[in-house]
Amino acid sequence: MKFALVNAQRVEAHPGGRGMCPNCNGEVIAKCGAHRVSHWAHRGVRDCDSWAEKETEWHRAWKNKFPADWQEIIQYDGQSGEKHIADVRTPHGLVIEFQHSHLDPLERTKRERFYGNMIWIVDGTRLQRDYPRFNKGKDDFRRTPINGYFLLTFPDQCFPTMWLESSIPVIFDFRGLDESRAPDPFRDGLWCLLPGRAEGSAVVVGMSREQFLQVAPSRPRLIAVQEYLDGLTQWIRGTRAAPRFPGIPGGGWPRRRFKRF
Repeated sequence: MKFALVNAQRVEAHPGGRGMCPNCNGEVIAKCGAHRVSHWAHRGVRDCDSWAEKETEWHRAWKNKFPADWQEIIQYDGQSGEKHIADVRTPHGLVIEFQHSHLDPLERTKRERFYGNMIWIVDGTRLQRDYPRFNKGKDDFRRTPINGYFLLTFPDQCFPTMWLESSIPVIFDFRGLDESRAPDPFRDGLWCLLPGRAEGSAVVVGMSREQFLQVAPSRPRLIAVQEYLDGLTQWIRGTRAAPRFPGIPGGGWPRRRFKRF
């Protein structure tokens, strides 16, 4: 937990600090040191949010790309009374959750249902095999009429299995915090796996970090997923049905209906 309440103000952890948890009002103490990310920890009890995970430098670095008052926002379910702390929530209501550790599919589903309008950003550097798999699998990307949007027949050969059935967009960060790596346009970008399929193919969206940080705070939803899936489905069907003769166009794409990410 990055913030605690000290004299009714949200304050970051500092050596010797004591405060109150904004989620449960329990006492928390600051944990700071050279080998850990400074954070607040509950005194003598487990974290009050069962979905909380130990923050890494990667996790904290992503949080810090957004204003402090968008970070660690408590979300309530008015019917059940359940509440959890969202990593980031934009003024438009988009929740962004950063995930480093392994996540059980059942918990992933619960989180997606609870937050509703959300996206995942996943640390693609956690396991050594993740980027080599993606780097090999991207050779099977098929271009579409939308710049940056690709079709992929076998997403399991490109992305970790635990994210393939997500009901929301999942963005993979394969660069992480290692600035010593040589520039690599594929590794340096962000790769978003959309939920659902277009005629059986997964849809993958490539974007730069700058694009993401510019667009995410400005929209209620990052991508109009269903609209793109429907449009790509129509395009695929059109190209299949088109006569295969030179000079005869087919699969007309309704370009004016769509905007690039």
